[in-house]
Amino acid sequence: MTLVKKPVTGMKEIMPKEMVIRDYVQRVIKETYSSFGFTPIETPCLEDLRNLCSKQGGDNEKLIFKVLKRGEKLKLDEAKSEEDLTDMGLRYDLTVPLVRFYSNNSTNLPSPFKALQMGNVWRADRPQRGRYRQFMQCDIDIFGEPTNMAEIELILATTTTLGKIGFKNFEIRINDRRLLKAMAMYAGFGEEKFDLSCIILDKLDKIGIDGVKAELLEEGFSAESVDKYVKLFDGLSSDVNGVKTLKNTLQDYLPDEVVNNLTEIIDSIEAVKKADFKMVFDPSLVRGMGYYTGTIFEIALPEFGGACGGGGRYDKMVGNFTGNNVPACGFSIGFERIVLLLMEQDFKIPGSSKKTAFLVEKNMPKDRYCEILNEAMDLRAKGETILVAGMNKNKKFQKEQLASEGYDEFKEFYVNPL
Repeated sequence: MTLVKKPVTGMKEIMPKEMVIRDYVQRVIKETYSSFGFTPIETPCLEDLRNLCSKQGGDNEKLIFKVLKRGEKLKLDEAKSEEDLTDMGLRYDLTVPLVRFYSNNSTNLPSPFKALQMGNVWRADRPQRGRYRQFMQCDIDIFGEPTNMAEIELILATTTTLGKIGFKNFEIRINDRRLLKAMAMYAGFGEEKFDLSCIILDKLDKIGIDGVKAELLEEGFSAESVDKYVKLFDGLSSDVNGVKTLKNTLQDYLPDEVVNNLTEIIDSIEAVKKADFKMVFDPSLVRGMGYYTGTIFEIALPEFGGACGGGGRYDKMVGNFTGNNVPACGFSIGFERIVLLLMEQDFKIPGSSKKTAFLVEKNMPKDRYCEILNEAMDLRAKGETILVAGMNKNKKFQKEQLASEGYDEFKEFYVNPL
């Protein structure tokens, strides 16, 4: 058997330079979210397949890495379906495990409960730029807060974090699933076709409004309903005025609560935000997860041609576990895509300590070597980063490699100094 050097497709190896940036970004995320009162928790990477396949994760449920039953439970000869062979799967996001965690431990948690969770998730997806089969997610969620105080806190915490990392001039796009439903009802789409209309609308950025119109017609929506639907997007303002315009058009289809909620969130955040970003009302924003029940939002960074995180309200998800619904809302930051952008920008960590490499010639006498180690220890005690390494024959190449890892000063030690 020949062993394979390369990692499994979609599984990324992380080099030292990137690892330093990842550690820095995680540190900023944890510190900022903690300052907003979010409490760190951790859930297992494996979940019961009944939870993962509960029709709440949208298309992600098609991308689960499933785990075979073990020992006596695995009966290959008797298996008639996949369900007979598997019972667990790797989590595809952090929300489903978090809701299970909350449902299992809510009596021992404060209300409202503000959770911070960071960890790897797995999806059998097609790898591409900024998308892997194993990747880090960073989520904050609030349970037990029925008002839009939850959405405002989540958006402020996330945008403050992005601002501290150094991102500017980005957008938080916001919409409401109830508004999407009102638009579909107004156009005359049947209840049974609402999900299909959302799937098609979600392609707007890629295929344009004409492409959306064509796909709706191809799927059997009437020409009259489609025309009525696409006209809702004509000349619509991307601020609170756009919300009010739709309310005037949709009238009885759209509850005042939805309009007031979106308007209050946008106005409140614009009034108190500290980071450089803009709140944008986007009536075409869908978010693919089936568990969203109200407000939804997404991060759009100008440096990346797609979403770099998102979230929304999922008030009915806890009820699937306990029978009693609990208000819940969450926001996931696109950790891998943020790190990718920082790497492409050759990001330098602000305030990082001086990094010096001590290159020691081979066969250094023991007493002199201990003097060098003592000097290194004294500098480390002062907060500096000191690497002590043997000097290679190709010293120039060695320095170039170390410089790529952030070492900006070199000190050479020879057995017989000149």
